Amino acid sequence: MHVRHEIFRGKWCTWGALFEDAAAFASRLPPKRLISIAHSNDHGDGVVTVWYWNSEPSAETGRDVKKQMEIE
Repeated sequence: MHVRHEIFRGKWCTWGALFEDAAAFASRLPPKRLISIAHSNDHGDGVVTVWYWNSEPSAETGRDVKKQMEIE
């Protein structure tokens, strides 16, 4: 299984609308696949991230993550 995420961002919408969009996406996931939902605010730019398990790797998994972790 691979950890994936879906980002919901909205500077020009309400927090309620942003959370509704994220909740609608999370509600379509089977409960065992949902990891967590996180949110942040940066000068009025709201961000909600839904973290979940997926059997398909993301397109970004082609990069050398192990090498990147060694650099950091």
